[in-house]
Amino acid sequence: MAMRSVILGTGSALPKRRLDNAELAKTVDTSDQWIVERTGIHTRYIAGDGETTATLAADASRKALEHAGVDASDIDLIVLATATPDQTFPSSATRVQAMLGIPDCIAFDVHAVCTGFLYALSVADSMLKSGNGTKALVIGSETFSRILDWEDRATCVLFGDGAGALVLGTEDGTRGILATKLHADGRYNDMLFVDGGPSTTGTVGKLRMKGREVFRHAVINLADVLNEVLAEIGLTAADVDWIVPHQANARILDATARKLGVSSDKIVVTVDRHANTSAASVPLALDTAVRDGRIKRGDLIVLEAMGGGFTWGAAALRY
Repeated sequence: MAMRSVILGTGSALPKRRLDNAELAKTVDTSDQWIVERTGIHTRYIAGDGETTATLAADASRKALEHAGVDASDIDLIVLATATPDQTFPSSATRVQAMLGIPDCIAFDVHAVCTGFLYALSVADSMLKSGNGTKALVIGSETFSRILDWEDRATCVLFGDGAGALVLGTEDGTRGILATKLHADGRYNDMLFVDGGPSTTGTVGKLRMKGREVFRHAVINLADVLNEVLAEIGLTAADVDWIVPHQANARILDATARKLGVSSDKIVVTVDRHANTSAASVPLALDTAVRDGRIKRGDLIVLEAMGGGFTWGAAALRY
């Protein structure tokens, strides 16, 4: 049998502050009804003093390590997906490494915005199967609240902060990561971007989005990449037990389910509680469904996401 990367444990972390729509409406020209009708979001979590992308990532990693029964010293590789690093450099992955007390391992960040976790998972899978270690932490962590324009009600209501992590190991057998598919098309830069950066403005910048256009591309791309990754392993959407998508917007999730012809009951939804946490949303949702007992060993799962760039991707795995 082929050697595969398998999920040994999952973990997630959220900031202490929970911000609901009613509280947000006190400072932004919006309402709970407006937000829920357009996005399905009721609450999100906002990082406070001392809470950063790296601290949230480290908290999620500790929980994943505990769940896996793996000691931090056994980790050979850390791949952290984020668009909101603690510093321009060094990587937030190395900060997590230090927080976990790991003196030496491979550690680096991956930047593909909301698809970042899928990119990170694919990279870690390839590295483990090529012999660059036996155990890896794959993390998605974001503090998008720090790049939002809090006067733009079309975007600031959509996002939240958080982190999710997986411990990957390797084994010969039928479970594990079966296939991944990744894409990018830089022609769509101006539909979802941050208007700053070290080599352009010298500032962090703020998030800008053309929501209607992003919605249309998201539904098409997410459905297509899910079918593509399943075709790679000779299966269809009807064979899938659970779809764990990027939690961008409840309307996108519903439209994608209709396009795929699958029941909404098969889709893990956490956007109502967490909002869009970018690269953190897929591992956050996965950990939620693992810990509440929905996802069980042996289930066929598809993870999928789309983000700025545009980037999009999917992974099929046997949990």
